[in-house]
Amino acid sequence: MTEKKPTFLAELSSHVQILAGFIVSIWAIEILDIYVFGRSLDRFGIYPRNMTGLSGIIFAPFLHGSFAHVAANTMPFLVLGWFIMLRGVNQFYTVSVLAALIGGIGTWLFGSPGFHIGASGVIFGYLGFLLFKGYFERSAIAIGLSFIAVFLYGSVLWGVLPLQRGVSWEGHLFGFIGGVIAAKLLTPNLPEVK
Repeated sequence: MTEKKPTFLAELSSHVQILAGFIVSIWAIEILDIYVFGRSLDRFGIYPRNMTGLSGIIFAPFLHGSFAHVAANTMPFLVLGWFIMLRGVNQFYTVSVLAALIGGIGTWLFGSPGFHIGASGVIFGYLGFLLFKGYFERSAIAIGLSFIAVFLYGSVLWGVLPLQRGVSWEGHLFGFIGGVIAAKLLTPNLPEVK
């Protein structure tokens, strides 16, 4: 007996539920942080080279400094995350975890003092994955998604440089690197051209 492949609508419904679940979570956490916890949850972010700051590698993507911060991360997370989901939900989870871990560890090792919070490291991981998946895979779909990602969000790549005070460029840079590593790991080796 063969396994039935899910329909497009079933897959789309699954994608919406996963992405919406994360977005609802970060908004709910920010509402609680502001109105219930008096902005004290941000101390669970990444604090570089401090042992208690290590737990921030897990929590930082869910914490934000303001409603504007959450709003700025919402649309790129939805769009870029969905582009990755088009390649498979498992790829989405793998890229998310690698971007968060590599971005978090890099920030913890090399970041400037202070709490680093926000989902932007993961978002930069998505961008790195989409850009380099096209390079590593060289398929029409991967290259097309690379071009769309660059067209929509290529201008944010300046965020990997220390140009804006109060922005964790380290989280952006190492998240991006995490996405590139995910693209390499999730792309089968191409046969050599002779």
